[in-house]
Parts: sequence; C-alpha cells; structure tokens
Amino acid sequence: MAAALAVGLSACGINNVPTYDEEVKAAWAEVQNQYQRRADLIPNLVETVKGYASHEQETLTAVVEARAKATQMTLPESVTEDPAAFQQFQQNQAGLTSALARLMVVVEQYPDLKANQNFLALQSQLEGTENRITIARRDYNLTVQKYNTELRTIPGRWVAGIFYPDAKVKETFAATSEAQTAPKVNFQ
Repeated sequence: MAAALAVGLSACGINNVPTYDEEVKAAWAEVQNQYQRRADLIPNLVETVKGYASHEQETLTAVVEARAKATQMTLPESVTEDPAAFQQFQQNQAGLTSALARLMVVVEQYPDLKANQNFLALQSQLEGTENRITIARRDYNLTVQKYNTELRTIPGRWVAGIFYPDAKVKETFAATSEAQTAPKVNFQ
C-alpha cells in the first residue's frame, strides 16, 4: 500500500516544486559565478589601463567603485525571492557594466593600449565573460519561468500549497532602462 501511494504521489508531480527550486538555485549560482569572474578580471584591466591612461583617473575610479559596490553587496539567502534585494543586485551589476563600457570608450583614445597584448587578452576575457553572464542570466530566467509556472498552475499550485507552503515565486532578470534606449549614432 505504501509503495503504491509513493508511486502515485511521484506520478502527480509532488517532487516538481523542490526539483525546480534546486534547478533555480543552480542557475543562480552560475549567474553569481560569472559575475564573480568579471569582478576578478577588473583589477587587472584597471591596472593595465592605468599605465597608459593615468589622467583618466575619474573613469578608472568609477570602475573600481562600481566593482566594489557590486561585490560588497551582502545578498540575503532568499535574494531570488526578494524583489527589492534582487533589484538592488541587478542595479549594482548594471552600474558596473556601465562603468566598464565608459572605460572601453576611454581605451579607444589610446592606440598603444589597444595594441598591448595584456590588454587585448584581458579585453577578450572580459568580452567572453559578458557573453557568459548573458547566457547564465537567460538560463536562470528559463529555470525560474519553469518553477514559477509550476507554482501558479494546477496541479503544481495545489501540491505546493499542501506540501511546500514556503515555496515562493522567484524574481527574474529584466532589461535595464538603459538597454531599452537605442544608442544614438552620429556620423560627423
């Protein structure tokens, strides 16, 4: 009788909520891993640029400060379920992305720096990491979509209500307001 009950419960999706929750946690860990990879590259990038563009101190300081803000944020355990904490995390990372973009604009003014092998390697690693971040965020959003759908549809909603009452809808990444605005192109 117990075996039949166990088979019946597993067939109705009773394990979907915790399974999908674990997938969300794994995807979130990958997002954090990629952001950490980017944060680890920044000091080397700043030092390389500093040697060539020492009078661009304001831009270099902005990058260092944005990195500090992004990496020193204490994330609550439930960051994926806390809209305010999630939004703050996303804003800090967007600030770092913006500061790095400004740094790359500054770099365009220094042909010797653009030809430096260390800089080229760091720039390549940073570009690859930005791509990894994009993929990790997309994968995270897809796992959250599956999890949230399970919590919001029948029978997952009933299963969660009975067996997993603490299960909460997770937050997803959204495009920043800057990403929603098309860049201005000026050919003069």
